Amino acid sequence: MDTMTEYLGIQLKNPLVASASPLTESLDPIRQLEDAGAGAVVLHSLFEEQLQLESYDLDVQLSENTETFAEALSYFPEQGEYKVGPESYLELIRGAKAAVDMPIIASLNGVSAGGWIDYASKIEEAGADALELNIYYIPTNPNLDANEIENIYLRIVRQVRATVRLPLAVKVSPFFNSMANMAVKLEDAGANGLVLFNRFYQPDFDLEQLAVTPNLRLSDSSELLLRLRWVAILYGHTQADMAITGGVHSAEDVIKCMMAGARVAMMTSCLLKQGTGHLQTVAKDMVDWMQEHEYPSIEMMQGSMSQRSVAEPSAFERANYMRVLGSYVHR
Repeated sequence: MDTMTEYLGIQLKNPLVASASPLTESLDPIRQLEDAGAGAVVLHSLFEEQLQLESYDLDVQLSENTETFAEALSYFPEQGEYKVGPESYLELIRGAKAAVDMPIIASLNGVSAGGWIDYASKIEEAGADALELNIYYIPTNPNLDANEIENIYLRIVRQVRATVRLPLAVKVSPFFNSMANMAVKLEDAGANGLVLFNRFYQPDFDLEQLAVTPNLRLSDSSELLLRLRWVAILYGHTQADMAITGGVHSAEDVIKCMMAGARVAMMTSCLLKQGTGHLQTVAKDMVDWMQEHEYPSIEMMQGSMSQRSVAEPSAFERANYMRVLGSYVHR
């Protein structure tokens, strides 16, 4: 069975990509991921706030008592609380490139160009094979309209694209007015790939402490459905490579991703739950399924269940909506 796929212009031995997580922030687990069969890894994200804090620390040293930074800094972790700092991140890229043969994809997480521009160049110089822009933004200003929000994303992509020659993937949310139109705009702005979709972690309320608290819930396979739907819709309408992240837990999930039209399936929660060895299980089960169903290659199945043959995908989706509602039987 030929399990190879191409993502961001890079040949991968298989479509199983370990996405950004604690498993990709140091060399030993990265080596373990390669040994378990990962086709590539996305390094733990470097946050825009870390770059700002680093710059702020330098400002403080140069002008001791000058108030030069926003009060919002107090809401972010202290610099020492981040597991991977800006300079350490570059060392991680260099170390990972020397330690493993699989492609290393760096990740920047933020919402403005800011320090990203300069740092993207440093990431390229450190030897990363590609760069994922994880644009994590929840617009809460009622005076900010949809066009302005889209332009934030597009401006970042254009500016980073003008700075580096690295293949760029953009990790986005599903909450655009027109996801299909935005996908095309991101490609036109210089994105080589789209990662669908960002998971927005919802905070909880602590009623005893009367405080807002972080709430981390790992994904399950039910979250895959939204991703499958949109990759199937976008397939054939954009030349950007698509990756699915969120809800990929089994070989069956990976195969569904390929048939929808994705080039890679990114995995995090299942590896945190079951360990890096789970990759071996998924890879074996995937090959077994391909043999049983007579698919000689991953490439043959990619896009085979997309909606590219449907003239108007929205009509197909409405028919599916009606059918689902009509299928429910009350007992």
